[in-house]
Amino acid sequence: MTGSLLQEPPVSAEVQALYDEDLKEDGYVWNGSRLWAHQPGTVKQLFGVMSEAFRPSGLSFRQRGILVTAAASALGDSCCSLAWGGKLAKASDAAVAAGVLNGSDAGLTDQEKAMAAWARKVARDPNATTPADIQALRDCGLDDGQIFAITAFVALRLAFSTINDALGCLPDAQLVQSLPREVCDAVTFGRPAAQAPAV
Repeated sequence: MTGSLLQEPPVSAEVQALYDEDLKEDGYVWNGSRLWAHQPGTVKQLFGVMSEAFRPSGLSFRQRGILVTAAASALGDSCCSLAWGGKLAKASDAAVAAGVLNGSDAGLTDQEKAMAAWARKVARDPNATTPADIQALRDCGLDDGQIFAITAFVALRLAFSTINDALGCLPDAQLVQSLPREVCDAVTFGRPAAQAPAV
């Protein structure tokens, strides 16, 4: 079982390094890593570009989590919604994470609500954004450099999610078992979780 629509590629030194990182951090190899084993160098570079894009925003890990969770849930990506919903729950609490996942945004500051709304617009229809949307971000304290940074970051995250979704990456059973019930209950979209750990 590969956890996606593709067969897992042969294990090269580069692929093993990708797997070893998962094993060190989480104790199992993620389905996403098994998928990206087809191009481990690409995913490493993609995550490097994501970090580079986000860094100028000067925002917190919690705010990063809000952006990813809002965008992934708007896209209908269950993998990143669950993974980042769990991270956001740890950075805040499960109710806040569930609120971002279901779009109620309960427990967010005004600035965080504006950021979540922006991430959803970028995910759903980037051609529909307006000057008023940008002004709403400015009004809550973000400058134009920060607005560019969060937009670039969200767009790159969406590219990652789109590849995972198109190639059938399933949320890991181990991940789902580790999450607060509120987070799992809020993810009613996308592909279902794997029924058993990939071997």
